[in-house]
Amino acid sequence: MPYGYHGKILHVNLAAGKMEVENPPEAFYRTYMGGSAMGLYYILREMPPKADPLGAENVLTVMLGVTTGAPISGQSRVNVNAKSPISGAIGDSQGGGFFPAELKWAGFDGIVVKGKSPKPVYLWIKDGQAELRDASHLMGKITGEVDAALKKELGDKKIEILQHGPAAEKGVLFSSLVSMSNRNNGRTGMGSVMASKNLKAVVVRGTKKPQLADPNALTALNRAGAQMLPNHPDMAGLGEYGTASVVMPQNALGSLPTRNYTEGQFEGAEAISGEKLYDTVLKERDTCYACVVRCKRVVEIQEGAYQVDPHYGGPEYETLGTLGSYCGVSDLAAVCKANEICNQHGVDTISCGATIAFAMECYEKGIITSAHTGGLDLRFGNPEAMLETLKQIVANRGPLGSVLSQGSARAAQAWGNGADECLITVKNQEAPAHMPQAKKSLALIYAVNPFGADHQSSEHDWMYEKGIASDLYLDRLALLGLQDPPEPGSFGAEKVRFAYLTQVFYSLLDTLELCQFVWGPAWTLYGPAEIVALVRAVTGWDVTLDELMTVGTRRLNLMRAFDARAGFSRKDDLLPKKFFEALQGTGPTAGVSVDPQAFEAALDQYYALAGWTNDGIPTRATLKKLDIEWAAEYL
Repeated sequence: MPYGYHGKILHVNLAAGKMEVENPPEAFYRTYMGGSAMGLYYILREMPPKADPLGAENVLTVMLGVTTGAPISGQSRVNVNAKSPISGAIGDSQGGGFFPAELKWAGFDGIVVKGKSPKPVYLWIKDGQAELRDASHLMGKITGEVDAALKKELGDKKIEILQHGPAAEKGVLFSSLVSMSNRNNGRTGMGSVMASKNLKAVVVRGTKKPQLADPNALTALNRAGAQMLPNHPDMAGLGEYGTASVVMPQNALGSLPTRNYTEGQFEGAEAISGEKLYDTVLKERDTCYACVVRCKRVVEIQEGAYQVDPHYGGPEYETLGTLGSYCGVSDLAAVCKANEICNQHGVDTISCGATIAFAMECYEKGIITSAHTGGLDLRFGNPEAMLETLKQIVANRGPLGSVLSQGSARAAQAWGNGADECLITVKNQEAPAHMPQAKKSLALIYAVNPFGADHQSSEHDWMYEKGIASDLYLDRLALLGLQDPPEPGSFGAEKVRFAYLTQVFYSLLDTLELCQFVWGPAWTLYGPAEIVALVRAVTGWDVTLDELMTVGTRRLNLMRAFDARAGFSRKDDLLPKKFFEALQGTGPTAGVSVDPQAFEAALDQYYALAGWTNDGIPTRATLKKLDIEWAAEYL
């Protein structure tokens, strides 16, 4: 019998309204383990090469990991994959909360969705039984209204719902998938894909918890984490202030993107910091299933110009950055309101905020005028203009919303007049709030990452630099073969090794579906050794760290194989022009930029480490070594 998983994958054909249950063997689970590695197995095999991302032929996968649902911190994550409508490359998106664990208990390890339903439906799964139900009455409703309607309709307040919001129905390209009305599978437009299939939501309820191979070992590991938490130098702050705890450190180091990545320090940083949020508008700390860290923010504002409903959670660091410092906005209440609107309508706060900031820079430089904005004074630092633009975007209306709802890269094409020089996109996806000018390895990872710029696809430079990294960080990274930390700010061969090996490790996390704030290579509650112990305790497999790293490498290569089939190569592993220009303002990164020659040299070194051609394509020999030679036919 399997431990930690059910051995069941649900296949849903929306066009035919039919479902089948597949029972893969144990070897399949040990090879792919879950997440996007498992999702890519089905996507590559079942999606035509030229599939339209918003067409019926796109394949959408919703995958858990073999450890999902186990009673320990940081495991309740779900990965959604499909061809991205933003880039045309692979789309990848993770989310947390309680939906992932509940889906596992409902009897399935993953879902493969094909086709398009002739009418709006939702997928209802309970204890191994699945059916499609009419969702016409849910269309156009914001996420909280859909949650309330389905809980009433199904007579169960404990159901968990993963849905696209009304923004996706209106054609907003960077739409997300939302659970609990505040947990997002953001990035890469997976909400748009689900909406294009007329699948409104996946609704789950279950009591079928998989058995564990060694419950006592798992309990001991769980207790050890809880005991470490109060004295952990990073985790205690994360629990108290959430991811917003890094606003002030990032600002001090000159790595807080300001006014659309023009500067690295924001004079209004303190006003939108985690400490300020904690002292003023925080209502409570929320959590994901079984997690002791409790980093999720819940804010409430009952008075003033911007009132905020706590049902929609609170802003993470990325949101405070993209809708705050990116836009030059230091009004915390306005940023919290923007976060609420994004969660109500189901849009990715990173792409949305960065797209607004892009438009603001275009306006300030005269690239666009009041004729483009409908008379709106779209200047940096204007919270009212930021919120009005956001409202237009989620409704896909108005002179700004109808253009910006497609993302900044497409807006630049529509506007012309040099707008492309204001972009911060990679593969059409807006960059998150961690600056490669300050963290050089991110320049490489943003470029080579299969689904565009992403801050959680590798570890960040300061974890592995002389005189900066702590002994805890260095001891853990040594387990990955990283034992010679380079000088701060370097961009040489050892920094490239660090980027590649930690990318492989993070790829493993997105396969096992483990939270990167709890399980990681350096600063997190648990490290690489504990991940080995976790997988052994849950599954009973005698895994090693090398085997798990191979799983992470396998996922990365399957994603690059998908991209290669779609026509992506080194020509697409590019950075925006802004990253090669000196940062303005003050602070330690003023005048700093990414060196183009060092960047090109890093690409060469990275491809060699990965076993790819110098054009960035996985070789048959590399795929064979990873036991996925079958994927070579898709190159």
